[in-house]
Amino acid sequence: MSKSRVKGIIFDLDGTLVTSSIDFSALKQKIGCPSDQDILAYIAEIEETKKQEAALSLVMRMEFEDALTSECIPGVQAFLDKLKANNIPMAIVTRNCRVATSVKINNHNIPIKLVLTREDAPCKPNPDALNIIAEYWGFESEEVAYVGDYIYDIEAANRANMKAWAYQYQVPEGIGLQVDLSFTCFTELDISELIHSP
Repeated sequence: MSKSRVKGIIFDLDGTLVTSSIDFSALKQKIGCPSDQDILAYIAEIEETKKQEAALSLVMRMEFEDALTSECIPGVQAFLDKLKANNIPMAIVTRNCRVATSVKINNHNIPIKLVLTREDAPCKPNPDALNIIAEYWGFESEEVAYVGDYIYDIEAANRANMKAWAYQYQVPEGIGLQVDLSFTCFTELDISELIHSP
């Protein structure tokens, strides 16, 4: 996999920086979402306003409860501290709601201030949030890496023309997505090999 250097790193949140225990299969059943459909896309298409609001409220409640029990993933704090010490710009792009995201960031002292949730930009795999951050930093998209643990993260990175770094995730064969770096623990990452000096 390519390890070409980058100037800034954007992270997914759930499953990448912190743990998440939401049972999406059960959640989909509760709101009537087909198992093979994206839950947020399904809710967005619900025509009855009260039904849509109830479904979104349930998702947000589950996200908040999950935030209260989440844990920081091993190796994350040390890696983020190294990036901060080297003045490497960092951001988070998550499909989470803003409230749950804030709880997780604050509870685990994650030193990242630039955060976009689904309330700030279209959800992944839409690449808009990633592009917004690269433009804000003044970097070319190729100079930024997006780190995630799911297919939406890899697809969003590819669509934004950014480096796709996969944490504990293998892209299914035959779907044409590119992973530039694959790793199973943040302790494997050597910033001297991955990061452009500021």
